[in-house]
Amino acid sequence: MSCSARISSSRAGGYRMSGGGNSLSSGSRCGLGSGSASSWGLSGGSSGGFGGGIGGGFSSCSVRGGSGAASGSRAGFGWGSGFGGSSGFGSGASGGFYGHGYGLGGSFGDSDISDGGLFSGSEKQTMQNLNDRLANYLDKVRALEEANTDLENKIKEWYDKNGSRNSGSRRDYSKYYSVIEDLKNQIIAATVENAGIILQIDNSRLAADDFRLKYENELFLRQSVEADINGLRKVLDELTMTRSDLEMQFESLTEELAYLRKNHEEEMKSLQGSSSGDVTVEMNAAPGTDLTKLLNDMRAQYEELAEKNRREIEEQFNKQSASLQSQISVDAGAANSAKNEITELKRTMQALEIELQSQLAMKSSLEGNLANTEAGYAAQLSKTQMLINSLEEQICQIRGEAECQNAEYEQLLDIKTRLEMEIETYRRLLDGEGGVSSLTLWSHNFSDPSKTRVTKTIIEEVVDGKVVSSQVSNISEVKI
Repeated sequence: MSCSARISSSRAGGYRMSGGGNSLSSGSRCGLGSGSASSWGLSGGSSGGFGGGIGGGFSSCSVRGGSGAASGSRAGFGWGSGFGGSSGFGSGASGGFYGHGYGLGGSFGDSDISDGGLFSGSEKQTMQNLNDRLANYLDKVRALEEANTDLENKIKEWYDKNGSRNSGSRRDYSKYYSVIEDLKNQIIAATVENAGIILQIDNSRLAADDFRLKYENELFLRQSVEADINGLRKVLDELTMTRSDLEMQFESLTEELAYLRKNHEEEMKSLQGSSSGDVTVEMNAAPGTDLTKLLNDMRAQYEELAEKNRREIEEQFNKQSASLQSQISVDAGAANSAKNEITELKRTMQALEIELQSQLAMKSSLEGNLANTEAGYAAQLSKTQMLINSLEEQICQIRGEAECQNAEYEQLLDIKTRLEMEIETYRRLLDGEGGVSSLTLWSHNFSDPSKTRVTKTIIEEVVDGKVVSSQVSNISEVKI
């Protein structure tokens, strides 16, 4: 955005009066984006006396946008060569920019004024006529402003109509809405089906993990049972060996008993054979021991000893067998209880592992949803931030344009005030007011790097409608 104002005159942007003539011209320029211009001016001159003229043009700033319009007006009048005036008003629109403006121009001057007097009777009448024409000129300006407003309204109506036609002439895509809706429904159905398949896959994976854990548990149980069976087999082998040892001891004792019986019978037979003979010997001696009785006693002792040994061995075998059986039963009960406890613990562990897997799957799903939600909100936040930045830039641009238009309005208001002051001064001069009038003109020279204000005060003494003396009292130049 750029805004510049420029006021120039015939000498260094100031005011000049020489040889009974004066000239004042000024212009302002304002650019908004593409650029615009507004100018006004006062100009006049005479070759040998005093002359004055006013020429001005007014135009509004134009902004390049979507359409364009321009208007202008020019009017002029004078005497000596006659009065002529022309006015014109035009508008235009294009697809590149839209704007409007109007301009006015006019001049009046006096070509023959003697050195002896400033205003005579005819000249005073002429100046009054000029003032009337200036009033008519300002009325024309107002009429042109009204016409410009009317034209702007017509242009807006035309664009509204064309906009509605263009919107109506757009292609109708309603027939594709049903196809788009069907495709959306198919996409949603496919998404739901994919989600169901993924859920089935997850369930199958969890079931496979469950069966694998069960298989591992059953395999562990089988191995533990096989280990127990192997241990019991070792115990059974030991019992078998103990039993065979006892049986061997029993057989050896039985053989020993049979051997003793056989020896006893042989001894009995030998004794009986020796006692039966033809020789009878009578001895007068004390009676001896009865061998049969002795043998019977010995037989009874040995049988009792064998029976005692057999009973002791059998009792020992029965005791050891009973202790082993009780130990085996106790160990089997403990093993069964331990197996049941292990099985229950494994089932509990499997249930906990399945629950853990489901919780982990739920956690991963929630994390994915959280990430998607964060990404969506981040994108919305970035879009909102971009929109805020764009709106801030637009606000800054609008504020700058408003400041520029305000500055232009103040300049135009200042120019209008000075023009009204000059017109009032001319009217007082035409009315023939006596005394001393002071005319102060301001000339502004604005450039991009700095602003310069030049002030020049001219004091004229008028007596009976004639200028007695004229002098410049003060000249000042201030850079702003």
